[in-house]
Amino acid sequence: MSGKVYLVGAGPGDSKLITLRAVELLQKADVVLYDRLVSKKIISMIPKKAEKIYVGRAVGDDTTHQNSTNDLMVKYAKSKKNIVRLKGGDPIIFGRGGEEAEFLKEHNVKYEIVPGITSGIGSATYAGIPLTHRKYSSSVVFVTGHEDPEKKTEIVKWKKLAKSVDTIVIMMGLSRIDVICKQLVAGGLDEKTPVAVIQNGTTPKQKMIKGTVTTIAKKIKDNKITPPTNIIIGKVVDLSDIIGWK
Repeated sequence: MSGKVYLVGAGPGDSKLITLRAVELLQKADVVLYDRLVSKKIISMIPKKAEKIYVGRAVGDDTTHQNSTNDLMVKYAKSKKNIVRLKGGDPIIFGRGGEEAEFLKEHNVKYEIVPGITSGIGSATYAGIPLTHRKYSSSVVFVTGHEDPEKKTEIVKWKKLAKSVDTIVIMMGLSRIDVICKQLVAGGLDEKTPVAVIQNGTTPKQKMIKGTVTTIAKKIKDNKITPPTNIIIGKVVDLSDIIGWK
């Protein structure tokens, strides 16, 4: 009988936002494969008896990196180990958890998927930005700013998003924000639409800058903002001036 793999979300950064189920699984794990954005405090929750393996991938790393992570999950599962594949945020929201589950299924490995608070929600909440609001936003979309480099054409239709949704949350889009904003404006988005960029959301290092779709790219450069960030576009951004609590 093989072991089991748990695809677990560690939450958006603040270690207190991890779920009880995630903590329970960490305490029982034989092996923990963890990502770059998992906080040190959460890593410290892993028992000394468990083997800890860093499998994080930085922007620009070879895309084949995922293959070795997949192989490690299967290898340890076949050795009758309980493996926690620990991911920052939520394992499914731009966390490749769906792909990993497919791989495990193909190799007849048992698995469980444990949701976590995605950084797109966590960072917005900590910045006092309600992604939905009865007066200003009845719809929200989560979009990746960096699609799979192996795709021949970009799937995200930025111009169409401009008028089809009230709030846009962009993850992993810092380096492309100038191009993205120009496409949104070309699609009909008002040039004065507010934008917030939240760096290191929910952590003590959280920092937010605000502008509009026509000014935010320069402000990012002037303020030397670096990943990890979440970008929020829409009228709800202005509510942070009223209900911001951090």
